[in-house]
Amino acid sequence: MGQKTSPIGFRTGITRGWQSTWYASKADYGDFLIEDQRIREYIDKKLNRQMPRGAVSKVEIVRTRNEVKVTLYSARPGVVIGPRGGEVDRLREELEEMTGRKMSVNVIEIKEPDLDATLVAEAIAEQLSKRASFRRTMKQYCESAINAGAKGVKIICAGRLAGSEMARKETQKLGSIPLQTLDANVDYATATSRTTYGTIGVKVWIYKGKFGEEIEPRQTRRRRLPRRTSAESRVRVQPRAVPAKDQLGSGEADAAASAEAAAPGEQNTKEQSQNSPTSAGKA
Repeated sequence: MGQKTSPIGFRTGITRGWQSTWYASKADYGDFLIEDQRIREYIDKKLNRQMPRGAVSKVEIVRTRNEVKVTLYSARPGVVIGPRGGEVDRLREELEEMTGRKMSVNVIEIKEPDLDATLVAEAIAEQLSKRASFRRTMKQYCESAINAGAKGVKIICAGRLAGSEMARKETQKLGSIPLQTLDANVDYATATSRTTYGTIGVKVWIYKGKFGEEIEPRQTRRRRLPRRTSAESRVRVQPRAVPAKDQLGSGEADAAASAEAAAPGEQNTKEQSQNSPTSAGKA
């Protein structure tokens, strides 16, 4: 009870790839590991803290004998690249000065930010820091992820929510989140929102289906027509069009004339019944 497993570490190396890909000897392994962590912290501080939050979701590092290739996954590639690629070049120069190695930086766009757990967690943390309603914010991002094609979403916020005296935990869940299925593509991320009352922790799970499956966005509901007013909703019965007598045959014209004669008004029928000879004889 209470033993929680990270969905990322649980599947890394089995169904999920590594975020750092390189080989080193026993003497250099620790130095490369620390260097990767320094690169990730520097990119997070420069792009996610100084720029709008959620600029970079994931950093992949591939080392070769000659250079270090850094791949940035971002929902805002224009902010990361900058005008005419100036920001990327500046970042590459700073990383080369920090590590002393030849670097190459590549930026890949995230086409569906609502399906990225890191971007969703950072967005929720930013909304909470602006004193937005935590329940409404959690529900909004859950529904947007489901509409984007996710099969399950779970969001947990813990801390002094809404400035309460005692810290508590709130959970919002839609769909299903498999915990022990290795074949399930579950994205997981955490973020911290710093408010005047203290820090609020945000955890996000997004289940996208099995690895290799195409994610289909949820079909939006049909657009409803505007409601009619009471005057417009009344049904108007139009009189039946009667063809002219000259267009009818002889038999049809006689039938129409007899129908007109047989259907007088109520008042005329009463008068005819009173003046009829049969009624006078009975009287």
